[in-house]
Amino acid sequence: MMYKPFFKHYKHAILILASVIFSGCAAYASLNYNKLYGTPEPQQRMLDAGSFQAQHYVNNIKPIIDNRCVVCHACYDAPCQLKMSSAKGIDRGANKDKVYQGTRLLASNTTRMFIDAQTTAEWRDKGFSPVLNERLQSPEANTQAGVIARMLQLKQNHPLPNNEILDDSWDFSLDRDQQCPTIEEMSTYEEKYPKWGMPYGLPQISSIENDVLMQWVTVGAPMTAVAPPSSTELKEVAKWEAFLNLNSLKQQLTSRYIFEHVFVSHLYFDTEEVRKQEIPTFFKLVRSRTAPGKPINLVATRRPYDDPKVDRVYYRLVQVRETIVDKTHMPYALNNEKLERIKSLFIEPNYTITALPSYKPKVAANPLTAFTELPVEARYKFMLDNAQNTIMAYIKGPVCRGQLALNVINDRFWVFFVDPDMSNFTQVNSFYRSQAENLHLPAEKESNTATIANWISYSKQQGRFIRAKNAYMDERFKNGAHLTTQLIWDGDGTNTNATLTVFRHFDSASVVQGLIGEHPKTAWVIDYSLLERIHYLLVAGFDVYGNYGHQLITRMYMDLLRMEGESNFLSFLPTKNRHQELADWYQGANKNLTTYLEGDINTFDQPTGVTYTTSNPKHELLQMLKKRVENVTPTRYSLESTQLSNESKESLRKINKLRGEDASIFPELTFIMVEPEDASLDPQLFTLIRNSAHKNISSLFDEKSNRQYKRDTVTLVKGLLGSYPAAFWLIKESELPALVDQALKVKTNGDYERLLDKYGIRRTNSSFWSFSDALIKQYKHNYPIESGILDYNRIQNR
Repeated sequence: MMYKPFFKHYKHAILILASVIFSGCAAYASLNYNKLYGTPEPQQRMLDAGSFQAQHYVNNIKPIIDNRCVVCHACYDAPCQLKMSSAKGIDRGANKDKVYQGTRLLASNTTRMFIDAQTTAEWRDKGFSPVLNERLQSPEANTQAGVIARMLQLKQNHPLPNNEILDDSWDFSLDRDQQCPTIEEMSTYEEKYPKWGMPYGLPQISSIENDVLMQWVTVGAPMTAVAPPSSTELKEVAKWEAFLNLNSLKQQLTSRYIFEHVFVSHLYFDTEEVRKQEIPTFFKLVRSRTAPGKPINLVATRRPYDDPKVDRVYYRLVQVRETIVDKTHMPYALNNEKLERIKSLFIEPNYTITALPSYKPKVAANPLTAFTELPVEARYKFMLDNAQNTIMAYIKGPVCRGQLALNVINDRFWVFFVDPDMSNFTQVNSFYRSQAENLHLPAEKESNTATIANWISYSKQQGRFIRAKNAYMDERFKNGAHLTTQLIWDGDGTNTNATLTVFRHFDSASVVQGLIGEHPKTAWVIDYSLLERIHYLLVAGFDVYGNYGHQLITRMYMDLLRMEGESNFLSFLPTKNRHQELADWYQGANKNLTTYLEGDINTFDQPTGVTYTTSNPKHELLQMLKKRVENVTPTRYSLESTQLSNESKESLRKINKLRGEDASIFPELTFIMVEPEDASLDPQLFTLIRNSAHKNISSLFDEKSNRQYKRDTVTLVKGLLGSYPAAFWLIKESELPALVDQALKVKTNGDYERLLDKYGIRRTNSSFWSFSDALIKQYKHNYPIESGILDYNRIQNR
């Protein structure tokens, strides 16, 4: 390998140092690192991209870090805030404070990578401690005075116990205590937790990989940034920045609207020239104090609509400088067609912008107020064009995990949209303006503490809006006229965003195009105002660093929006069935919610225009809607599209027979790799999803008491669905009948463990990393633009 000549004179020193330094770490507990190696200060580690050392980092170091470290250390839920998905993140280091701390009374300071500080020295001022040596740059100091080096060697000296299931001394809960030792605390850590080297609770990396990383650390851990965009992409950047920063008020307001809706997305150029590249460069849309052509001077505010405190803000495209991880990756294509679409929606229509809206929270936090002069039809169609991205943003955008936010949705439901061409938007916009006082969102207030009182206040506000909306609909749909399935958007016959399936996996979730699985318990029908408010509640207005009150009232307000979407769906059913379904969906709801359900949410009594012929109208309705959108329903997750034999497909379909308490034994997400009998075929990937049933989902903290284990189901799909696998199976195609037979006989945890004994790749499996590499490689091969590094923080110890 190319790095050997460069590092060979250090290798002997490394081996000697490792044997001396790490054989008795406790002896160094009282080391005075300042006396031994000098006082710490950030080092210059960044290299010119064209240098030999930089290429060594890109080709040999970064792939190991991505596939062994980033799988746990990325996004806000990275242990110790150690984000290893970029060179700058590694150099920034760790912080003992948790980003996810739902009980804090005051909002915490933001620590967003590449936003809240630009240099390592600035991160030190914000309380981040180094994980690489920042003292004397010698081989001895770089290995002894660096946390990464010590953690790696600790794992090599104390590999995982030779047990299939680790004992209770291992804590894999997401809210576990995090030690986050500084280098001064490492000796105590090594003595107290000798088995807790890195990767934590996973097999040690290979000796070859360990040697490569140790050699890199020994010479000071030189790194380089991601490769710059191609010249073709830079031309596209210039074109889009020129458009987004035209001077007219119409353009400025349009660009502000676009920014506030795609700021969490990864933008890429889907042009013929860029498609020739193996993988496109991804960009983020940001606000800058500087115009195109000048270096970006980032406007770093807590929320995307906060006052930038400049006379003119410019919208710029900045390259994504981190490894793409699945849990935050939302690719959004930009091309000439998209540009023309935006112009046709926002720029070409004849209307006038009289003034740009204020950035005061009461205005800026509410899109129905801030953007009232933009055509409603344009706003709605813009979001519908990429509806999966719009909904996905509240799952992959401001958070990486969020049980407090996600227990507001059922485990699997279908989403439909009101057809924008069925509305008189002049009347609709007038109606929204009349309801301004009933459409306030929690983010308009910087802090919320009296949550129950706030919920009651917001529920009354939402109730007034629903009653007004129902009166508006009563007038429009007299005697059920036009209240038929024709009101549901069919994607204009081409757009696969017309229907979505949302899966909740306890404290994470997934949004996919199409109607996946059997008929769900609930469904949503979303119109413009609901889609807009969901985005501003859970994406634009949500603060992951916010206090307990903010996060709790956000979740509680989402209860109201969810019920609005459900109520829209129920409006298509016969009036007598609406109340029956709602009663089943909200069994045992608390008094406040029951009052709301029996009053405000249920006041629309116009008969449906849909004709039903059976005793199960919900089933009929879902079938009719499924038929309406069949031309734009993708088959990506269909078992029929797998390359396995028909007999194997039939075996796989049988797994969906898992029901009730038997199904509840299985984890949230199981990623399955099947090795085809035909050796010329690629491995086939599948996901087994457990759907947890609930009496209702209105309880914030006592989820277990609301569970209905006897109504649990599973959904098996082709491909990988979700970012957080809890279990892995590796199966030969010839083993599928036996696997399915054994899976359907699982009745106890012991039965499940025996299933894993035969087919599972546990976190302790010596083949874990080779399996992981094969899985991620195949995922990237199948979906090079959409895929990203998976997250292993939720792998079970079973």
